[in-house]
Amino acid sequence: MLTYKAPLRDIKFLINEVFDYPSHYKTFEHGKNADSETVGMILEGFADLAENVIAPLYQSGDAEGCHFKDGEVTTPKGFKEAYEQFAQGGWQGIAYPEQYGGMALPMSLNLIKSEMLGTANWSFAMYPGLSLGAVNTILEYGTTEQKDLYLPKLVTGEWSGTMCLTEAQCGTDLNQMKTSAKPNDDGTYAINGSKIFISAGEHDLTENIVHIVLARLPDAPAGT
Repeated sequence: MLTYKAPLRDIKFLINEVFDYPSHYKTFEHGKNADSETVGMILEGFADLAENVIAPLYQSGDAEGCHFKDGEVTTPKGFKEAYEQFAQGGWQGIAYPEQYGGMALPMSLNLIKSEMLGTANWSFAMYPGLSLGAVNTILEYGTTEQKDLYLPKLVTGEWSGTMCLTEAQCGTDLNQMKTSAKPNDDGTYAINGSKIFISAGEHDLTENIVHIVLARLPDAPAGT
């Protein structure tokens, strides 16, 4: 059976001895909650989850894969329970604002978490990983109404997200993307096009999946 051991000794050496992480994070708004004790607890806690809950799922993932029946996708044995532990632990929201249910910790700490998650089990990591892109997009470009509607449940992991990018004629080459978005008078957009291979596009881990669709506006510049 595949095993994973988080490289905590290396991580702690780098953040404390090489990058002087404790001094660095104090200069950022998202660093005010990142005292040494909290950072240590985050690292130890997620390492335990990655090693003992998420990494072992490679076996059921390889043996079963996902199941598709009557239009519904079911993830392999253990994935749903592990995701519930992941969400309940608040791990999805490490670097996001407290007003949306996050921990307001540095993005770099979330990157360390993502490295452990991806190394422990990349297949599982894709589910919460795709949600980060949806959260970041809404956080950066969404209206106040959209942020209030989507972010609390995406940040806590109650909902998940995707990025609808790939198209049949060009794969992920944005230069050749044909899906268009035409503005309507009411502020919405009429989307015309098709997407394929939507990672985490359907599953049983969350009650709702938010799809961020990449499309080209009528006056969009050429290229990517």
